[in-house]
Amino acid sequence: MAEDSQAGRDKHAPPPPSTPKRQDGARNTKDFGQKGPRSWEALTPSLAQWILDYLSSSGFEHPTPVQKSCLEIFRGNKDVVVEAVTGSGKTLAFLIPVVEKLLRDTEPAKRHHVQAIIISPTRELAGQIYNVLLSLIKFHAPSEELLSFAKSDEKRPATTTPVIIPQLLVGGTTKAAVDLSHFLRLSPNILIGTPGRLAELLASPYVKAPASSFEVLIMDEADRLLDLGFSNELTRILGYLPKQRRTGLFSASLSDAVEKLITVGLLYPHKITVRVRSIKDGGIIQERKTPMSLQMSYLITPTSHKLPALCQLLEKLDPRPQRSIIFFSTCFAVKYFSRVLHGLLPPGFSINSLHGKLEPQVRERNFERFVSATSPAILLTTDIAARGLDIPQVDLVVQHDPPTDTKVFIHRCGRAGRAGRRGLAVIMLQPGREEGYIQLLEVRQTPIAPLLKPAIEVSDAEAEKFSAGIRAQAQVDREVFQLAQRAFVSWARSYIEHQASSIFRIADLDWLDLARGWGLVELPKMPELKRLDVDRSLGLGIDTELIPFKDKAREDKRQVELEVWKKEKAARSGMQSIGLGPEGAEAAAERKRKKNDAWSAKHEQEDTKVARREKKRRKKEAVRYNEMTEKEKEEFKKLNEMIEQVRKTNETLVEPEDDEFEGFD
Repeated sequence: MAEDSQAGRDKHAPPPPSTPKRQDGARNTKDFGQKGPRSWEALTPSLAQWILDYLSSSGFEHPTPVQKSCLEIFRGNKDVVVEAVTGSGKTLAFLIPVVEKLLRDTEPAKRHHVQAIIISPTRELAGQIYNVLLSLIKFHAPSEELLSFAKSDEKRPATTTPVIIPQLLVGGTTKAAVDLSHFLRLSPNILIGTPGRLAELLASPYVKAPASSFEVLIMDEADRLLDLGFSNELTRILGYLPKQRRTGLFSASLSDAVEKLITVGLLYPHKITVRVRSIKDGGIIQERKTPMSLQMSYLITPTSHKLPALCQLLEKLDPRPQRSIIFFSTCFAVKYFSRVLHGLLPPGFSINSLHGKLEPQVRERNFERFVSATSPAILLTTDIAARGLDIPQVDLVVQHDPPTDTKVFIHRCGRAGRAGRRGLAVIMLQPGREEGYIQLLEVRQTPIAPLLKPAIEVSDAEAEKFSAGIRAQAQVDREVFQLAQRAFVSWARSYIEHQASSIFRIADLDWLDLARGWGLVELPKMPELKRLDVDRSLGLGIDTELIPFKDKAREDKRQVELEVWKKEKAARSGMQSIGLGPEGAEAAAERKRKKNDAWSAKHEQEDTKVARREKKRRKKEAVRYNEMTEKEKEEFKKLNEMIEQVRKTNETLVEPEDDEFEGFD
């Protein structure tokens, strides 16, 4: 089923309506036109007029395939499991049925009784769903009148008619006690939040979800909820809810863990799968996992050329991308590059960062700054932004580091090309073995083509100039130098943990080129470099001990500590000169030898840890393999055979698709 051009637009908050209200509380709306089979008005039973007013005001002329299928089934008393490509409009597909179910009752819910819960894996996605729901219920007059109490300290008055009162519950921004106080004052009937905070609130004896009141449970990005390790919290939440309820699982991809959850938590679920298909040369119909408006491409380039290539991409794309997302593999990599790329990227682009180690308030501020930017903006992020978030007007996605999990590749790309808007997603691969990732994606029915337009050509001189620009910042600020060391080590550990370990091998890396790409002034001490003939100084001749902190207080403290260390070192190595005799010198030599032995042992311990991690990984794969069905085992074997073939040959050429990227709409 081809994806609708309106896919994914349900998450954008609509502009405030300028048309006057009618006396019944609904807003005047433009004519939907004749009632066609794909119109909102053609749905049976028909939608309430105020919902149609919202859809019209928001520019949603007709439902997407997933919305149409879901509304036809989920509006009845049936559980659903929905699998649809990213950006297909899943949010409205469950919000409209939830709202209808709650307003269908003849009497309002009792105070402190919860009627619906929507669970999200991240606070950003939870906030996004909450805002879409707010924009929807502003068209429902009785509910809209009560929204003002959410921002005040007054207790919400009782009502005689059913209303929709939502509450957002995410950890980090507010304390659990504050959320409970807000719940008791506002008495919401829909809770939207992350698993941890939802479980905390439901544990309160004041919060009730009896079978007589509770209607529906929604799990958005259900596979991500389980991948992030929320299984314990989900179990706690399900324990507080009645078994007689409607349940909906929504995701862009369903994992084995979700399949188990389906068998445990749902009663006779209806599975809705929405696919996107395209016709290739020869009339072959090919299934796609991304919208037709999104072009996915790859660029083979050394690491030292990646960032200069990114700069060329930003300069050459016409029109200039308004919002771009750059994915890195680790939090420290995002922190490092967001620090050093200022002044090196083309002028006119602002840089924002988003990763899991940021404080919740900082995460929200950075995300809001990127979303609301009126000039070209770039978001440097990890996989925390790969799922669920529907950021408007994302024109370009660049994957600086291939994802550890190949499933995440689709979700990263899906941040662009939403709502029918043309988008470009580019993954950067190093020449050699990493080129096998292209064939791996082909096996996973995710074909990508080489990036031919715009043409990207980076010379060694340009790459060295860019690297020197980063090194210059590290040489004048020790904080940047230390951050570079830590970020590079975290990246190396992430690289080791790639699921496609036969393609991404640490032994095949060009460490000197990597160091240039990261702008390092020195390679850090790492177990992976222990037996390699690699010049850690990179031939730069930079004495890293002389690099100062830009912060004067930190530098003064470092100088004091350095002076103490030098005196202790002189005392240990020069015992003869201060009259301690040869015995003292021998004792010092013995201590030095023991210290070196301890250092060597420490490195050997690191090697042992690496071996243990590899052993654990293989054990997990064996357990997962034993739990597979015969069909899954057969597919798994075929995939491994393909990876092995790619590893040996690595010469397969990927034919470019005919539809080259011609710029954004």
